[in-house]
Amino acid sequence: MGSVIDVDDPADPRLDDFRDLNSVDRRPDLPSGRGLVIAEGVLVVQRMLASRFRPRAMLGTDRRLRELAADLDATDAPYYRASAEVMADIVGFHLNRGVLAAAPRPGELTVEQVCDGARTVAVLEGVNDHENLGSIFRNAAGLDVDAVVFGTGCADPLYRRAVRVSMGHALLVPYAWAAAWPADLAILRDNGFRLLAMTPDRDAATLSEAMATVADDRVAILVGAEGPGLTETTMRASDIRVRIPMSRGTDSLNVATAAALAFYERVRLGR
Repeated sequence: MGSVIDVDDPADPRLDDFRDLNSVDRRPDLPSGRGLVIAEGVLVVQRMLASRFRPRAMLGTDRRLRELAADLDATDAPYYRASAEVMADIVGFHLNRGVLAAAPRPGELTVEQVCDGARTVAVLEGVNDHENLGSIFRNAAGLDVDAVVFGTGCADPLYRRAVRVSMGHALLVPYAWAAAWPADLAILRDNGFRLLAMTPDRDAATLSEAMATVADDRVAILVGAEGPGLTETTMRASDIRVRIPMSRGTDSLNVATAAALAFYERVRLGR
């Protein structure tokens, strides 16, 4: 366990990793970014400590320190202990969860790496909402999806809100960005994956029908952006077009909900 350091000055420069979280975007591709991943709350910090993301500092109250005591043997990062009021001055808002951890971003994994040994993979195109993205990771973790592959137009899975909504599973479920899209779908196909593209098209196979035909195969489940869905180019690169039967004139579900149903049907039929 790292040292516990009491702080009472919100301007302490050692706390800069946690400063003004509502206004500082931490994506490394932006000039203001510092290449950090922020975990919020005891559960998410615990999952960070169990992941490949290694915290370099934590900031939290004494109560959260006690709750994390058994987990902190996994790190030598300092824990800056502060009151809730000091934390609010640093972060820029009152943090109900009472603890934060900041970790540098490790090197990115490749599509080949995350698919090695996987049986079920989620493939996302144009999913640019952080809450949807976080929900997909949480659903993937709970429904036996081994990895996530990103095509073009997707939000950053390590953005603070995405990590929070995922309950920390964005740090645990392996993911990779396609280097070429949709050309990299060929990597999945070459590794024996059947590509199932989710669509509201009434001519597509139903989810239960399609999953039954691939129950013994490695499967990649492709989902697209809210509204437009998957591009036609990506649809043509898939093996099976799959729909969720809808009622009452509804054409589709929220992307995270649709993905969860597909993940569940895969599990139900015995991935």
